[in-house]
Amino acid sequence: MGSVGGMADEIVVGVDGSAAALDAVRWAVGEAVSRKLPLRLVYAADVTGGRFDAGFPVPQSYFDELERAGQQLLAEAARAAGTAAVITEMPLEPPASFLLRLSETARMVVLGSSGRGGFTGMLAGSTAVSVSAHARCPVAVVRGEAHPRGPVVVGIDGSPTSERALAVAFDEAAWREVSLVAVHAWSDADYGLPLPAPDVDWAQVEREQHSLLAQRLAGWRERYPEVRVDRVVVRDRPRDELLSRSDGAQLVVVGSRGRGGFRGLVLGSTSQALIHHSRCPVLVVRPHTG
Repeated sequence: MGSVGGMADEIVVGVDGSAAALDAVRWAVGEAVSRKLPLRLVYAADVTGGRFDAGFPVPQSYFDELERAGQQLLAEAARAAGTAAVITEMPLEPPASFLLRLSETARMVVLGSSGRGGFTGMLAGSTAVSVSAHARCPVAVVRGEAHPRGPVVVGIDGSPTSERALAVAFDEAAWREVSLVAVHAWSDADYGLPLPAPDVDWAQVEREQHSLLAQRLAGWRERYPEVRVDRVVVRDRPRDELLSRSDGAQLVVVGSRGRGGFRGLVLGSTSQALIHHSRCPVLVVRPHTG
């Protein structure tokens, strides 16, 4: 088994033998090949899991069987990767904690949208949510269908997290040589603001929102002149607009928590909704941390 300290700038995929995990492996292969990055397949097995009472010795035969089953699952995942060169690893610890440590040096962590669950389940929904919420690098949750020539869609709300998501989205669109759809969906209700007076000039509000979006895009459009950008401003809940646009998209990029989130929540309602319901793969981005 490898050492976390020796890893750097690679794409990490969590596997557990489920169909969703194998889909994640196949998707990650394309990402690794296009970026010329190593691909690491990880099967993490928590040896506690409630199977044995505290202090009760675990027989060696159990570890032998766990090793055999884990290596079999990793071999299956490696076959799904096709001709791509892969590194496999099977740590005996909870999957979320191991993946979070890998995220400190990885370019991206890739997970299936759901997994087998249970004792050795690698990609149960809670694991995908936990890793997306805390990882130091972007986390891709592979679900739905990635349309090869579809656009990259990004949600923008002006928060620091969405600013980083915008940077990642431009990079993704440039790599994939597709257009970028920048969605600025705003809603008073989402931000907890009081209801507006009935005489609000909504046309003026709309112009101001378009202006804000243009300002946020300006610097990035100069840095990525080859990326065509479609600007979308709607008065709607961000998650509804992004979910709608995920149908036909290649990838949706979203910040882990927007400006409408409550303090203390590490994963916002928009990113949660996309992880569970998007019709294409989702890339969840957290703000830079020290």
